[in-house]
Parts: sequence; C-alpha cells; structure tokens
Amino acid sequence: MYKHQLHQYISNLLLEQNLDVIGKDNNFYNRFLTNINSIEALFNELYEQHPQSPELFDQVLTHIINAYLERSCILKQKDMLKLEKLNWFLSNEITGMSLYVDRFCGTLQGLQGKINYLKNLGVNLLHLMPLFQSPEGESDGGYAVSNFREVDTRFGSLNDLKELTETLQKEDMYLMLDIVLNHTSHQHEWATKAKSGNKEYQDFFYMYPDRNIPDEFEKNMPEIFPEAAPGNFTWNEDCGKWVMTVFHNYQWDLNYTNPKVFAAMLENIFFYANLGVDILRIDAPAFIWKEKGTSCQNLPKAHTILKLIKQCVQTATPGMALLGEAIVAPNEIMKYFGTDAYIARECDFAYNATHMALQWDMLATGDTRIMLAAQHELLKKPFGTTWITYTRCHDDIGLGYDDWMIEKAGFNPYEHRKFLKEYYSGILTSSPAKGALFSVNPKTQDARISGSLASLCGLEKAIEQNNDWGIKEAIDKIVLMQAHSFFIGGVPMIFYGDEVGYTNDYSYLQDNSRFYDNRWMHRPVINWEKNKKIEIQDSIEQRIFEATRKLIALRKKLVQFSDYKNIVWISPHNIHVAGFIRTSIQKNLYCFFNFQNKTSFITWYAFKENGEKNSQLFDHWSEEKFIVGADNEYFTMAPYSFCIMEEC
Repeated sequence: MYKHQLHQYISNLLLEQNLDVIGKDNNFYNRFLTNINSIEALFNELYEQHPQSPELFDQVLTHIINAYLERSCILKQKDMLKLEKLNWFLSNEITGMSLYVDRFCGTLQGLQGKINYLKNLGVNLLHLMPLFQSPEGESDGGYAVSNFREVDTRFGSLNDLKELTETLQKEDMYLMLDIVLNHTSHQHEWATKAKSGNKEYQDFFYMYPDRNIPDEFEKNMPEIFPEAAPGNFTWNEDCGKWVMTVFHNYQWDLNYTNPKVFAAMLENIFFYANLGVDILRIDAPAFIWKEKGTSCQNLPKAHTILKLIKQCVQTATPGMALLGEAIVAPNEIMKYFGTDAYIARECDFAYNATHMALQWDMLATGDTRIMLAAQHELLKKPFGTTWITYTRCHDDIGLGYDDWMIEKAGFNPYEHRKFLKEYYSGILTSSPAKGALFSVNPKTQDARISGSLASLCGLEKAIEQNNDWGIKEAIDKIVLMQAHSFFIGGVPMIFYGDEVGYTNDYSYLQDNSRFYDNRWMHRPVINWEKNKKIEIQDSIEQRIFEATRKLIALRKKLVQFSDYKNIVWISPHNIHVAGFIRTSIQKNLYCFFNFQNKTSFITWYAFKENGEKNSQLFDHWSEEKFIVGADNEYFTMAPYSFCIMEEC
C-alpha cells in the first residue's frame, strides 16, 4: 500500500544523506520504499504504545541508512549478485563446516593456513562459533557476550577477522557468525551500568526489587539447565535486584519490550553484516520475548521481532541471510520461516533439528517409521527458505520430537526414549555407542545426549577393542548418517573433526570451567598430526575423509540436490530403509538408505511407484549400473549402505 507521507519522509531522509536515489543508490531506494510499510507496521505492533516510539522509530530508520552508507562497494556488489541469483542459499553447491577457532587451529590467523584443507574437503561455508568477547570461566562457549564488537583476544583481533573475511571472499567462500540476541554477559557494558544503578540500562534487562514478579514468571517458565542453573532469576547484590537469567546466572536476558534494546541490537546486526557475514546465526530466538503467564518461548512477538529484523536487513544489507537457531517441534519451527503475509520473510534458514534427532533414532532402532511420521510437518517448509542439515553440532542431541510420532510406529514414548538414552549413553552393554546423558531432569528424567558422531556410531569402542569389523561398521554408519543429512534437502553442515572421525575428547574433565558440561566431549581439540593421516591409504582418517569429500562432490555435481521443495518420500517398502526422490525437470534421483545392521531388500516397484518407467539405473555412490527388475524382484542393500540412483 502506498503511504504518501511515509514514503516522502523516507525520500527526504535519503536526500539529506546526499544519496543518489535516481542513480547509484536507486536499488537501495527502491528496497526501502518496498519494505518501509512492513517495517513501520511491525515496529508499531511491538512499540506503538511506548512513549518514545516516534523517536526510536526514527533511530531504526537511521540505522538502516547508516548500514547502507557504511557498506563497502565489494559487499554491495555481492548483494546484487545474490539478489540476481534469487535465493542464492538454496544452491546444491554450498557445504558448511562449523568449528571453534581455538580448538580447530588456535587463532583466526591460524585459520588462514587451513583454508586449503577445507577447500580440499569441499567446504565453502565456514560457521565460526562465537568469537566475540566473553569472560573466561563464564562464557557458555562464547554465548555470554561482554562486547558484541570486539573479538576475544583468545582468537586474535577484529582486524584478523576482517582479513579472514577478505580471504574467504577471494576464495568464493561464505561466512556464518553468531549473534546472541536473547542475553548478554553480566559483564557487558549495559549490565555493568545497570549494576551501578543506571535506570536507563536497568530497563535493558528484566530486573525486580523483590520476588513478586519473578515468582509470577516462574509459574510457567521451564528450567533450561535444571542441574547447572536451576530457576530463571538470579539475585544481584550490586544493584539489589532479581535479574532474569534463563540460561546461566551470568547471562542476563535482554528486555525487548524496550525499543531501545531493539535499536541497539539492530545496530549490532548491521555491524556484523558489514564485516562481510553471509549468514547471521541468531542464537536462541525462541526466548527473546517474555510475558507473564506463558512459557516465555516461541511467543508471537518473538516472531514479530525477527520479521522486523529481516525487513531491515533486506533493505540495507540484502546479501546477508538469517538463520534462526530455534530447536523446537516441527509445527513450531515452520513459524520461524514466516507466517501469513510474511511467509518466507522471517528467517531464511532453520536447523532441521527434528530430522537430525530422528536419524539417531533410526540408527539405534534400525526402524524408519518414526522418522517418516515427522516428514508431513517438515515438508511444510515454504519455498525460498531452507534447512541447515546436520548429524552433529556443538550442542546435545534432544529427543523432543512428538509422542504421536513414536506411537504411530507402535512404540511406547517413555520406554522408547529410555531405550535411546541407554543405547547412546552406553548403559546397554550390547550397544556399540559411547556417549553420555546431558542435562538430566531429576523430576521428569528427560535428558539429552552428548557424544561425537564417531563415538555414537561405535568407532571409539571398536578402536579400544581393536575390532576391525567393528571399525568398518562404525565407518559405514558415519558415512550413512552424513549421506542422509547431505541429500535430504538444505545446506549440510559438518561439525569439525567429524570429517576424520574424531572420537570423544575427555580433556574437558580437567578444565575447571568445563568439567560440569559433558557437551565438551564432542568439541575436540584438533591434533593436526592425526588429520595428516588423511594422506595414509586405508587409515581410519583417510577412509572417512575421502568418503565425506565424495559426498560433497556428488552433491555439488547433482543440481537435483538444490532445495527447491523437490523431495518426494517413497512408501516404506521395508521399514529398515528410508527412501526419497529428489525430482528434476531433467532426471530424478532415487535415494535409499539402509539403517539395518543386516542386508535389506527393496522391491523394484519402489523405483516405479511414482509413475517412472526406468529400465536402467546408475548409482552415483557405488558407480555401478543396475537393470531394473520386475515388481516381485528385489534390489539388495548391504548393512548401513545407501545409493543415489539416476536413470541412465
């Protein structure tokens, strides 16, 4: 809708900044006019009743203009190239790796020397875990940020980061960084000023002189870390107030009912955009809006904030995509892609955490039915958005998928989850896995799972037992899990160390700041002598690295793996085998994955049930050709194997 006064106001603001709205700045001008109605409506939905709403709305507009003015010519050129590609991040040619810089290679300067290693593997997107200043011993892995604009000295300097982004741009590689919207460290400048009694900055947080309001919140708020950080409020002696601390007592929740908080964090978002960030990972967006009488998670106005951020970014720095790190049920995760008039206009990415957890379910049980039950919801993801797909990340593995999915497969939800926890924590002596339970809730017995990809697949135990057969089976599992994650749809994200089969790292037990958090067992310190073993034929490292490299190369080669909502699930002809088609106007790909520890058989009709009439198929993985048999004949799959079939 055309709003003359508002549009004229924007035009005048731009002219005051000497922008050439007819010439070189015309694209920005057009984007601003296109998005300004949405920006105003979303801002008013949040803050119209706030007494300072008009001047703070002007501040938001100023941040948008300044972000564009400060954006380098190179980044503006990249913006246009990405816009011309239309949803550049849907490409089959992008593969990521997530890593802790200090544990991977020491420093940002050291990372420069590992670019060739990453390119050799095929990785062209780097997700660098939190880099910005965070207090030693109270960092939560870097997610307790004390300065959003200064790199922690452990990793180097801001100049080192800028030099790295320049290198990545020259190498046609992408960069993902985190921003923690929900909270700051209690040592952040805002928190320090709040502790000293500064009312303006106390209003940046949820702070109360007594327990009345905190107790009202607590009635409905769950505990995130019931063992390490029970409750959601912490008493601060400096200012004599209770502070909301949903995660840890040193992480103070920001109060987004205050528009000054939104404006300040938007400015930080643009700071990251102009560093050259291609994907901004928004940490814990489900928590950013709080209301009494609710769980304070996934509230409608949390989505309003994300939509507002997206419209602002799309206007000033459109080459930066947004990833919402919301680890929630499928029906909730879809909302993070946008709803109603904002479908595909909120977050561009989300983690396919449900599918990640269901892969581990399949691996433990050899049964695909629970995974298949979830796909109806997951397929609702709107066109123009995509997943981050993964088998492991820095975090734990949750088992929070819905009970009805488990019941649909004929299992009891409580007993089924109990089995999975015992299987992966090694309580079951028959299990090859070696992990640990994380954040056990003593009241409900809910727990999540820690452990590296390799250890959970059985490699650690097999090596300890010098079991060659067990090592082979573990490697087959690792490659199967990665293949299923790579080809399901979305941008695959490898967790560092998984490409060479790192097992659990128990050194965290000797670290006073980490010993209580067993997630550090799957956050290894890289030993580059071990990684050099990728050059030794038939070494464990070489076998896993080469298989991972081949998976990446196959995905880049086959355009069908671009995420254009082109996945069709095949009927479960065998409950141990997951199968889907990646469709194309050219040739379809038939992808089958055997999660059983025995040979599985698939009727050849599975390749025909969607109307195809294939006579000969080529498997891109084994590089073999197969003659399609009669419907009563079978395609044979070895234990923990997969195939990527295309019509010859």
